[in-house]
Amino acid sequence: EVQLVESGGGLVQPGGSLRLSCAASGFTFSNYDMSWVRQAPGKGLEWVSRISSGGTKFLADSVKGRFTISRDNAENTLYLQMNSLITEDTAVYYCAVGRFPNLKSRGQGTQVTVSS
Repeated sequence: EVQLVESGGGLVQPGGSLRLSCAASGFTFSNYDMSWVRQAPGKGLEWVSRISSGGTKFLADSVKGRFTISRDNAENTLYLQMNSLITEDTAVYYCAVGRFPNLKSRGQGTQVTVSS
């Protein structure tokens, strides 16, 4: 059974940083592209970033230069380093297996709130 458990969310002031983690189990983590997606209040799911099984990284234009995706295949963990956070980054962040929009599985999410 695929399990994805996100952590690291919280309340942060504009300009601050957070590091999200996603612990994966139940599948061969290193074989799959992994993605971060988010959902802001009242809005649909938005793709944020993807890292391929080979380590190639992709970022949405809205977060380029501010967010960094990485993975640790030895620890079956996906990360999202978020810097220079803005209020528009407020959302529930999910890690997911696969490429948006064809995600194979998604975690329960972690809330990120950017507010002064």
